[in-house]
Amino acid sequence: MSEKTGMATYIVKRVISTIPVMLIVAITVFLISRLGSSDPAAVIAGDYAGPERIDEIRKQLGLDQPMLQQFWVWSSGVVRGDLGTSIFSGKPVSELIANRVGPTVSLAVLTMTFAIILAIPMGVVAGWKAGSLLDRIVMIFAVLAFSFPVFLIGYIMVYIFSLKLAVLPVQGFRELRDGLWPFLRHLLLPSVSLGSVYIALIARMTRASMIAVLQEDYIRTARAKGLSYFRVLLIHALKNAAVPVATVIGVGFAGLIGGVVVTETVFNIPGLGRLTATAIVNKDYPIIQGVVLLFSFTYVLINLLIDILYTLLDPRIKY
Repeated sequence: MSEKTGMATYIVKRVISTIPVMLIVAITVFLISRLGSSDPAAVIAGDYAGPERIDEIRKQLGLDQPMLQQFWVWSSGVVRGDLGTSIFSGKPVSELIANRVGPTVSLAVLTMTFAIILAIPMGVVAGWKAGSLLDRIVMIFAVLAFSFPVFLIGYIMVYIFSLKLAVLPVQGFRELRDGLWPFLRHLLLPSVSLGSVYIALIARMTRASMIAVLQEDYIRTARAKGLSYFRVLLIHALKNAAVPVATVIGVGFAGLIGGVVVTETVFNIPGLGRLTATAIVNKDYPIIQGVVLLFSFTYVLINLLIDILYTLLDPRIKY
């Protein structure tokens, strides 16, 4: 079997393996969203509605049907690309998600880009100078970043840069078409707040991988041949240390989902995080199911890309 055929077969197998995963996720999300104590029909009817009015709304929403039938109707629509209709707004869930996905993707991409640009050089230098003062400074920062929750870092950043220095906006979002600086200006604080944890995580993993790789024989051979330390670090050491670092970056990108919900709430960003939080409060089942399915699909896709990247970074990993 040729290398291209082997890679194609591997990708097809990995894609097929995601189907049962998504099915289990769909069933789990459907059940969890309906196991809560509150009834969306009662929420819509209001505090003073009688049982007859609540039953009428439940019938209109299809919530009076057996659970299995409700799941069949919903899952059949998902297969056709129909995520249902919001219980409260009456708008298609796919339309609501499409209107909110831009700010969330912008925040996630900018956060991870910011984290990678800072964390990898920090980890490389800390691994190269292991045990030095510079290494200790990097590790202290990593410990502190892990010690503070995202919302607390966000509030501290708002207090310093928005309320005291008045150089960055407190909240809101501007699209890229409005200009690069307005776009970055509104996302800078939330990206730094959300990215601080991932900077620490990626920097620590890069440091640990670099320390292990720099002790290998081929690194000493490369140095003995007269190659500069800069070339050895970037071409020989970092490339071979990239597999665990890529894993952390991929998992971290998927983990941004949870952080986005908090960050968008703190900075009033109209993204999927706030849409999800509002839907949970209102028990808006279709929105909850649609957003969680989207997040789950993104997580599965990222893991698939990481698995493929493994084989490209390290030929010793067979597919």
